[in-house]
Amino acid sequence: MAGIPAGVVAAGGLIGGYGAARWTKKRPLGAVALGAAGVVAARAWNRQAGAGTAAALTGLYVAGFAGSHPLAKRLGAWPAVFAVAGGVALVSWVAVDRRESAAV
Repeated sequence: MAGIPAGVVAAGGLIGGYGAARWTKKRPLGAVALGAAGVVAARAWNRQAGAGTAAALTGLYVAGFAGSHPLAKRLGAWPAVFAVAGGVALVSWVAVDRRESAAV
């Protein structure tokens, strides 16, 4: 996935994982999408910024997934998913992706 910022991959995983689970009514399918995007993003973060940053961003990704559930009770499901996906993408951009795009 060269050329696609890791934050975009992570945000896509959160949104796509929820969408796949909701539209197919098969939560495991959503988990596969969420997990696959998380692995791709984590590998990119590790390659671009090192293990410590990758671990922190992966933790944020998982926390975003978990945090979207209680947030959905206040905002609604889709707004919560978009909010955490945007947050993960923004932090990834600040920590990793901004430097990568400047280097190109």
